[in-house]
Amino acid sequence: MDHIKCTHCGTDSPVRNKYCFSCGYELPKITVANSENTIPPPKKRNTDGRKKTLAVIVGVIAFALSYFVVQELFFKMPSLDKAMMEVASEINKTCPIMVDSETRLDNAISLPKNIFQYNYTLVNMDKASTDTVEMRAFLEPTIVNFVKTNPQMKFQRDQETTINYYYKDKAGAYLITISVTPEKYK
Repeated sequence: MDHIKCTHCGTDSPVRNKYCFSCGYELPKITVANSENTIPPPKKRNTDGRKKTLAVIVGVIAFALSYFVVQELFFKMPSLDKAMMEVASEINKTCPIMVDSETRLDNAISLPKNIFQYNYTLVNMDKASTDTVEMRAFLEPTIVNFVKTNPQMKFQRDQETTINYYYKDKAGAYLITISVTPEKYK
């Protein structure tokens, strides 16, 4: 007797099965007095599968933890960069804004290596008719003095930030950049 009939659907299933392979209903238990027809004891559970699953879970957790540690140690934005980005964001809330009849502040950006940049457009100038050497000679002393003395620039001075003033003409063509390094304003 190597088959048993399911009491639910009538399908023959091997006697070793606990459930009917057709309907999934629990098969009746058979007890046989004859040792030749006894049902063998259930096999010992395979713990290798559980060990492999546990190893995979531990591996995934270890990978996730190491990923976050690496992100925090190597790719976390330093607090100074974050503070500079917040300053730029605050300035940009009011941009673009006319500084005077010739100059428009388009935006401010925080650049890597502790550089803060103001981007300006000279709304009535074009590159072809602008003497950039003369322009630099006129603007640079005024800008350096402004960075040295203006109370609003104290944070950037305290952080020894290089401050760039980037100028372009009315068509968006680059004119000059005036960089005010810590050596110039100390």
